[in-house]
Amino acid sequence: MKLDQFHLERYFAKHEFSAPYLLCASDCESMELGELLAMAPGSREQLSSLWLGYTESLGNPELRQAITALYEQVIANQVLVHAGAEEAIFNFMNVALQPGDNVIVHAPYYQSLGEVARGVGADVTEWWGDPDRAWALDLDGLKDALTGRTKVVVVNFPHNPTGFLPTSEFVYELSALSERHGFVILADEVYRGLELNHSDRLPAFADVNDRAVSLGVMSKTYGLAGLRIGWIATRNEQLFRQLAAFKDYTTICNSAPSEFLATLALRHAEAIAERNLQIIRSNLDHLDLFFAAHREWFAWNRPKAGSIAFPMLLQASVDAFCADLVEKAGVLLLPGTLYGSGLNAFRIGFGRRNMPDSLDRLAAYLKN
Repeated sequence: MKLDQFHLERYFAKHEFSAPYLLCASDCESMELGELLAMAPGSREQLSSLWLGYTESLGNPELRQAITALYEQVIANQVLVHAGAEEAIFNFMNVALQPGDNVIVHAPYYQSLGEVARGVGADVTEWWGDPDRAWALDLDGLKDALTGRTKVVVVNFPHNPTGFLPTSEFVYELSALSERHGFVILADEVYRGLELNHSDRLPAFADVNDRAVSLGVMSKTYGLAGLRIGWIATRNEQLFRQLAAFKDYTTICNSAPSEFLATLALRHAEAIAERNLQIIRSNLDHLDLFFAAHREWFAWNRPKAGSIAFPMLLQASVDAFCADLVEKAGVLLLPGTLYGSGLNAFRIGFGRRNMPDSLDRLAAYLKN
């Protein structure tokens, strides 16, 4: 397998830990270990006595059970735990695809959702959202792109990087297309649970469609990226067995402390998500005021969910703008060109408490 350089991750490797003002973080506010342990009496002692041997390849049974609380139809035996979402994506593409297959990917997209498929030898078709309609997807565009070789359709709701969230009707219509045409839906749902209005939350694809795959992770909604715990949930028995066997060639099993802590966190999932939603709502109020005051610079669509958005830059080149901003003001934004050439937009993150400080620095930069 030959993979192109992961441009977004190389960009972060260069800047993430040196730029003092990170305004493009994709995750939510994290927490210290002690804060998490304080949520469950006796957890410190349990962690201290944890056996540090090999763990179960499918994932700790208690963790798999805790994950099922996020779904309606999925049971613990239909959850496969991975080392973050990245391993899950890699394993899925290698299992679900053969050279010459076609994959249709919701665009713009996190690079591995398309690049790993290319590395397998599949043909990747990009299904683009419409920037003039807040990056909405059109199912007619998907229908036109489908071929007899289409094996997988990848969607991402709430969407990275635009924040787009469709309706439940869209989900059911896409599921019906999957049944008619025989493709598998891989649904990247890592921001699920961060809907500003709970009524906007979409059903998980693994609940709606018994062949679909739902991808989840601890890093986004719950802000616990350091645990490196993600998962696949699917009622597709054959695919599940193949994924479980393929994992023997990647991580085999997961970190015992990470699984313990992820289980603890998911038992308090609603409280952690609500804490992060409070941060997001406050930060979005700041962003609304900022973008209203700088209409000559930016085009802003307030997202319905998630902790990131994708404003358009109306003046100058986004690559030059972001490079100058981080050099002169220490503020890091993610240029849209890392998602695709010609995207004169940038990813902005608003899931962390210190976002207003970074935004103030951006405002000061624009005055100079």
